[in-house]
Amino acid sequence: MSIAPSVFIIKSLAHIEKKKFCLYREPLGSRIKMKIFFIILIFFISRCSADDSGCLFRDLALAYEIDHEIHDELPFFYNSSFVVGYFTMPSARFPKSGDINFGVASVPPYWVFGANFAVFSRIELSANYRVFRGVEEENFGREGFGDDADRIGNVKFGILMPEDGFPFIPSIAFGLDDVVGTKRFSSQYFVATKTWKQYNFELSLGYGWGRIKGLFGGGTWTPFRCTEIPILKNISLLVEYDANNYKKHRFEHFKGRTVSSRFNGGISYLLGDTLQLSLNSVRGEKIGGSASIRFPLGSTKGIIPKVDDPCDYTTPVDTEPMGPVRPEKEFVCDLACSFADQGLDLYDAYLVCDSKWGKQLYLRVVNNRYRQETALRQRIQDLLAALTPSNISSVKVVIEAEGVESHSYCFRTCDLFLYRQCCVTPWEIETLSPMSEVGCSLDPYDAHHLFQRQREVWTMTVRPRVISFFGSTSGKFKYSLGLLGAFEGFLPGGLTYRLQGSYSIYSSMHGLLNRDRLNPSELLHVRTDAVKYYQGGRVRLEEFFLQKSWNVGSGWFYRLAGGYFEPAYGGGATELLYYPVQSNWAVGAEVATVWKRKFTGLGFTNEVLRFTSNKREVKEHFIGLQYFLDLYYDFKPLDLLFEARIGQFLAKDKGVRLQVTRYFPSGSRFSLWLTVTNGNDKVNGRTYFDKGFAFYVPFDIFLKKSSRTFLTNAMSAWLRDVGAIAETGNTLYPTLYEERYD
Repeated sequence: MSIAPSVFIIKSLAHIEKKKFCLYREPLGSRIKMKIFFIILIFFISRCSADDSGCLFRDLALAYEIDHEIHDELPFFYNSSFVVGYFTMPSARFPKSGDINFGVASVPPYWVFGANFAVFSRIELSANYRVFRGVEEENFGREGFGDDADRIGNVKFGILMPEDGFPFIPSIAFGLDDVVGTKRFSSQYFVATKTWKQYNFELSLGYGWGRIKGLFGGGTWTPFRCTEIPILKNISLLVEYDANNYKKHRFEHFKGRTVSSRFNGGISYLLGDTLQLSLNSVRGEKIGGSASIRFPLGSTKGIIPKVDDPCDYTTPVDTEPMGPVRPEKEFVCDLACSFADQGLDLYDAYLVCDSKWGKQLYLRVVNNRYRQETALRQRIQDLLAALTPSNISSVKVVIEAEGVESHSYCFRTCDLFLYRQCCVTPWEIETLSPMSEVGCSLDPYDAHHLFQRQREVWTMTVRPRVISFFGSTSGKFKYSLGLLGAFEGFLPGGLTYRLQGSYSIYSSMHGLLNRDRLNPSELLHVRTDAVKYYQGGRVRLEEFFLQKSWNVGSGWFYRLAGGYFEPAYGGGATELLYYPVQSNWAVGAEVATVWKRKFTGLGFTNEVLRFTSNKREVKEHFIGLQYFLDLYYDFKPLDLLFEARIGQFLAKDKGVRLQVTRYFPSGSRFSLWLTVTNGNDKVNGRTYFDKGFAFYVPFDIFLKKSSRTFLTNAMSAWLRDVGAIAETGNTLYPTLYEERYD
């Protein structure tokens, strides 16, 4: 780097001297003085360049140190309630956004099964299933439920974090334990945590009320963190002051009330930032331990690299104009094969003479592989930049999903060619050819049909399924293992269909009743009898419906559907949605009339059960009618999707269902919902509103190629009839959102 300025000056001097001697001849002494001056100048600049080079390397080293300091942190651990902390007490530290952890802990006299999920970098949710060892549940223990158990939900909020710009001030957090359920172990607390990375030490101090009563604290020391020996560097020593009010807390296990020491000490081992193993003292009397697995679900790019994905299209490049040398048939065949190689399906190609765009190529494409819109767009524009004929002025690509046109792109050929030559960046071509509405339908008199591929009449998928129920009177956990097989495809006229059947391999749900004996539902039994549909036989037809969707234009979409929508309901549904392209919001309306299916077979019934106020069982005539005004808003700065459904639910209760979904770069999503209606459902003497959570995990995390399939799991706090909604086919907003999601 120090040579370049010297070389430049030497060349300049030669040029100057050549011109100078052509003009006039200076005295010899003057020329010698001039040369000496330029030599000194060259030496000075060279030294300065060398100094600059040294400064550059010093700056790079300093930048590396700063980056390492930012990302370097002490290990953190999950306590027995699966809240980030020590053994029983919490700290003010948090996992990274999107991290998930699940495991089991032994805290004599309890077993704790739990999970933790970081919705944001400063919001941490955790759930526990706490089992009282040796304490039979007083109502149903002898019927098979066994030991008493409690479901617990915890939340912790970061008030002050290291990234807020106050490195010398401790992190501060506020937490709530057992905020849902019976709240037998509820606590509230503030806690502050300070880390000293140079000493590999962490210290916390907090104050709580509830089960955690008064001052508490904890500390962690990782003595060998900087060593190169992998086994030693992941070992940490932990100690805490346990402020749980064991003696006077009235819901405490009778064997867990004695305390010999408030100080718990032990050791934790973290293997590869994945497996945590802990061993510790409990109340100075027992030995406890925990094992858990953590995974960066929100930021992962997959466990396996996507080696089976096709490479971005680069060659061959053929921009020969369509004509005698490049016939239309040969061109569209090459185009269709190239789309298929990229994991995309070309279904229609037209040549259109447009007064605005000139000679235009019109393509209809279906994306069956890529979850992100940017990945889809990248592959399309790479391919078109290499294969579009030079006598085509523009290319319009329409993206279709589930039989409905979602959006389009319109590329000018000149822009595509500049993009191929790297004269236009991907961001510039995205600006020149943004996602837009599909627009008017093709005029058959102006469009020449070059290519058509028939829609698949049927495609088959088979996957395993697990259905689970918690809290049955005859057992804590009931499940069914089976297989799902589905056929779906297109029929003439643009109709889509879905036929799904199930086969039960093994089930522990036989003998379960559809009645909550302690809190029987006084609403129409539209959902509490769901277990009966999985007890009727090994083979069952679960879905068989037809659907037709239209892009009406200007952001409006419409849908009609009818058939067997789910194991419990069938009927007819209609939906209208306004969802403009590049809009963060949408509004829709839907109406469905459904009939309740019998527990076995394909028939329907017009009667459902209901319990009266004196717990007497009666039958009532039933035809389900549900209608909603749907509101959607995608708040991109926080990666949050808000949904509201306002209207009438299946049990004829009216209200609103609110749902918020946090989505992550990996494609994973986490949802929470709450339904507030006038159903006045009572559970344990209090009005119950349906609430729960759901996970959506991309299946391609476990694959070597991209996929649009999701693994889903949803769970309500209670299986009740309030706020119940019947499935009505493939609704419009999720379908379009998946196509436009980035």
